[in-house]
Amino acid sequence: MNNFDHKGKVVVTCKDRFAPYLEQELKELGFKPKNVNRTSVELYASLNQCIFLNMHLRVASHVLFEIKSFYLHHAKDIYRRIKALPWENYIDKDTYFSVVSHVENESINNPLFVNVKVKDAIVDRFRENTGIRPDTGSEFEGAVIQLYWKDTQASLFINTSGDTLSKRGYRKIPGRAPMAENLAASTIMASDWDKKGPFVNPMCGAGTLAIEAALMATNRFPGLFRDHYAFMHIKGYKEGIYQELKAELEAKINDNIPAQFIASDLSERAIYATQENAKTAQVFDHITFEVGDFAETTVPDSDNGVVFFNPEYGERLGEEDELVAIYKRMGDFMKQECAGYTGYIFTGNMNLGKRVGLKPSRRIEFYNGTIDCRLLKYELYKGSKKGIPNKS
Repeated sequence: MNNFDHKGKVVVTCKDRFAPYLEQELKELGFKPKNVNRTSVELYASLNQCIFLNMHLRVASHVLFEIKSFYLHHAKDIYRRIKALPWENYIDKDTYFSVVSHVENESINNPLFVNVKVKDAIVDRFRENTGIRPDTGSEFEGAVIQLYWKDTQASLFINTSGDTLSKRGYRKIPGRAPMAENLAASTIMASDWDKKGPFVNPMCGAGTLAIEAALMATNRFPGLFRDHYAFMHIKGYKEGIYQELKAELEAKINDNIPAQFIASDLSERAIYATQENAKTAQVFDHITFEVGDFAETTVPDSDNGVVFFNPEYGERLGEEDELVAIYKRMGDFMKQECAGYTGYIFTGNMNLGKRVGLKPSRRIEFYNGTIDCRLLKYELYKGSKKGIPNKS
């Protein structure tokens, strides 16, 4: 039986360039990161603490608990090494499981081969010892075993998350080209927003930025909206501990906050999606929704507010020319209507970024999938600005 209180090596993975924000999150949650890499942070924790991490982390992709690290030279050695491990300690004989692998070894030219070998080894061990063959597949519906193998060093993990933690569960209507939830959280953390001043999100799309900001300000964590994780299929899991943590998440919520949230979009359909997603995320009452051109977005008078754009990048031929005027208008809007704020534009097209007409004080690097992006920061100094009161 697995001891969920036993501590071991834990690797929390994330998208490239997210690691500094993941490290910050882990420290704020009381953990002490040991190593910070480009796409992961290592720490020492138990499986019960992995449950806690899965329910709290906004930036992470997966939480991995190491089973064993070992020397692995060649593809022909995989089956023997994996089959020798006591899998009956980790999963029941009738537990559905899937396998994921990340391999850099010259003996492997098809990574799917590794997945099959690992599955075969686990299945054969159960079949020989119990006469029962566990079901396997590619869906993250049960336990998830993950292998990292580089050169001659391999590490085998229990993936305690299953589906990526970016899938919060509140975004029922994704909208057109939505921003991933963990990318939204990372960019908000990278901004200077203090969770108290206004958060203005023109061109909001499906509302992910405004919703993630409201979740942060009200101390709502991702585990409130998701009911299935891979750790639930590991031997030794106790439902009571998970339910206690769920109750603690509810108790942490604070709706008595000073922050104001404005989400606007020209599309009525986008605002409808934002409203529905905000209802599921329990932050509907915190957000003012507006339909109209972004230049008409309400900007509450403030010295510590943030205005945050996530415009299109012009990825297809001909689109960039059409967006030049929009990027310039974003710069005009920030300059004329947002004095006292800090402005941000997240873009994967630096040619368009140059058309804003304002000089960014920082260019913070991110990836959106494989697109090399920048979060452009603009200091919008207070001048003559007509304060517009917040809509109630």
